[in-house]
Amino acid sequence: MKTIFDIEITNDDLQNVNYKYQLELTSKLDDLDTDFNQDIINEIVLWKVNRYSLLDDKTLSLLNKITKENLILDVEHTITILSQLLKTKGIQLAMASTILRFKNSNIYQIIDQRVYRFIYGVEMPKYFSSVEKQIDFYIDYLQKLKQVCIEKGIDFNLSDRIIYELDKLHNKEIKIKY
Repeated sequence: MKTIFDIEITNDDLQNVNYKYQLELTSKLDDLDTDFNQDIINEIVLWKVNRYSLLDDKTLSLLNKITKENLILDVEHTITILSQLLKTKGIQLAMASTILRFKNSNIYQIIDQRVYRFIYGVEMPKYFSSVEKQIDFYIDYLQKLKQVCIEKGIDFNLSDRIIYELDKLHNKEIKIKY
């Protein structure tokens, strides 16, 4: 193993030209000259865990068409917004479903390994060949989850949390595969 004492440091090294980590967020954080608040701390944490996702205006506009008053799943709009979210760097299906759930828990819930296996009795697939398959998978999941909630008397707004805890309780001996 080489160390810093074994190499010749170049001018490019000293100018930091190869650094490309989270460029937008890094620049924003580097330019901070204010008191820190929780939002800034959240951005620093996001920077550290490499999970900062910058949404474009079109995606934000589509997302903001969803209101808390919506009670019915609009499949076409969901397909459109998921297409945009899943094309965004750093957003995969689990994160997209989390964003949608916090936008409106009446129609969206977080897709989670524990909830999925407790409903379907099998492990959730890890790989999807396309954005379209992920979208179809999530919409099918939401429809199945809604059906299960009706059959079992579970409040859909809390179903991701309730079923997550039920799986932890009843399947604690089965490890989650990350």
